Amino acid sequence: MGKRTPLYDEHLKLNATMVDFHGWDMPMQYGKILDEHMAVREKAGIFDVSHMGDIIITGKDSEKFLNFMFPTDVSALKEGTAAYTAFLNDDGNIIDDTILYRISVERYFIVPNAATTDTVFEWMKKHSENFNVHLENVSDSIACIALQGKMSLDILEEMSIKYPGEFKFYEVKSSDYAMNKITGNHGMIVSGTGYTGEKGVEFLIPSENAPALWQKLIESLRKIGGLPCGLGSRDTLRMEKGMLLSGTDFSSDRNPKECSISFILTNKGKFIGKEGLESSKSREIFRGIKMDGKIIPRAGSTVFSGSRIIGKVTSGTLSPVLGRAIALAFIDRDYSKAGTEVEVLVRDRKINGEVSRPRIVP
Repeated sequence: MGKRTPLYDEHLKLNATMVDFHGWDMPMQYGKILDEHMAVREKAGIFDVSHMGDIIITGKDSEKFLNFMFPTDVSALKEGTAAYTAFLNDDGNIIDDTILYRISVERYFIVPNAATTDTVFEWMKKHSENFNVHLENVSDSIACIALQGKMSLDILEEMSIKYPGEFKFYEVKSSDYAMNKITGNHGMIVSGTGYTGEKGVEFLIPSENAPALWQKLIESLRKIGGLPCGLGSRDTLRMEKGMLLSGTDFSSDRNPKECSISFILTNKGKFIGKEGLESSKSREIFRGIKMDGKIIPRAGSTVFSGSRIIGKVTSGTLSPVLGRAIALAFIDRDYSKAGTEVEVLVRDRKINGEVSRPRIVP
């Protein structure tokens, strides 16, 4: 038996197909993955993402410490805003990507991936010795529910909750919610973040209050034809939008430039991995591929230009929106321009495709 989120019993009530995901018992799907995917693209869906990590950073050196930890300029973040960034190792390669929240000048919050939470926490502790900061792993106390899709804004309005805007967040104070360990106040965080490429929010809430919120959201979804969604549709949704999956699309052998997330490199000061990043001479870059037909490339499939090997696939699926197979891959920069014709070897057969930006579905 794996770890269970506070919503485990709710998933069983909905007859979810449960699977092991990095040691967690998580819902793969409740019905058809295709239906869940299209519910998010056309209406709305909810996801249990409580398996993700939760780490609080406090203290007078918090900003200084995080500016050393991240290649992103943390000092530019305003209170009530968040940023996508990544932890780098000494070589400038990615340990994990994460969302960083600035609660106040001396209080921050990060959400690492489930499989890397302990690694990230130890990495931060190791580098915090010369800073006046306190680190706390509150992953067992905090649940997270993602509400995604264009009609999610209607559900928020029905709940009298304001949409914060992308990468902005605020706290909802209510006697209905227990002490929130993130802010130190009563309430929950409503954050304009997600992993689907659609408008929506993520609710960060004390674990004991998550089932009640989940049930309320299920009721609202039923009114509009939305659905609860599992890991299967979460994966196909993020692939259409070219969003990286830690441990699948990258591990500690790839840097932000290769992963097409150079936009996180705004820190002009000294940070972990800066020298390694500046000396990197990799020839490859992360790109999408639109395939001809519905044969799906899988991780490790070789990408060709003529007889020349130019890269390898990291993720592949059938895009419900495009009705054709798609892939994410690292390919030679000389062949990375959108529209470049390539072939992908799938089960001893070369299938035609064309390169796109990572965001395959606009």
